[in-house]
Amino acid sequence: MSEITVRHAHISDLPALLAIYNHVVRTSAATFDLEEQTLEQREKWFHKFTGRYPLIVAEQDGAVIGYASISLFREKQAYQQTGESSIYIHHEHHGKGLGKLLMNELIALARENDFHVLIAGITEGNDASVQLHQRLGFEWAGTFREVGYKFDQFQDVSFYQLILK
Repeated sequence: MSEITVRHAHISDLPALLAIYNHVVRTSAATFDLEEQTLEQREKWFHKFTGRYPLIVAEQDGAVIGYASISLFREKQAYQQTGESSIYIHHEHHGKGLGKLLMNELIALARENDFHVLIAGITEGNDASVQLHQRLGFEWAGTFREVGYKFDQFQDVSFYQLILK
C-alpha cells in the first residue's frame, strides 16, 4: 500500500468527494440526505469551508479516498467555539485506519483554530464511527431518538463531544 497524504481539499477534488458522499446517501443512514447530491450542490457546500472551518482529504496514488470537515455547529454567536465534525471514507477503504488519520488531523486543526469543543452526530448502528470517536477521546453526550426517517424507519442520532482545552 502506498503512502496516504492528508491535505486541505481543492475544488478539483469535488467529483471524488461527491462520489464518496453519494455512495453513503444510497447505502447508509450516516447522512440524512435522501437523494444524491449534484456537483452544483456540492460546490455550494464546498465553499462553506473557509477560514477556521477546514475541509481535508486523504489521498492515495492521486485519488481522494476519504474526507473530513469542521462545520458551524449552530449559528448563534455563543456557539462560535464549538464545531461539528464530519468524516466520510470511500467504501473500499473502510477499516484501514483512514478515519483515525483524518480525525487526528481534524482535531489538530480544531485546536489551531481555537475551537473549544468538537461535536459529532452519529446515527445509531454506526458502531465503527462510535468506536473511532471514543478511541480519540470523544464522550457520549446524549441521544436524540427517532429524529430522522430513512430506509423506511426512524433513526436515532447520538452526539459525542471532545473538549479540546
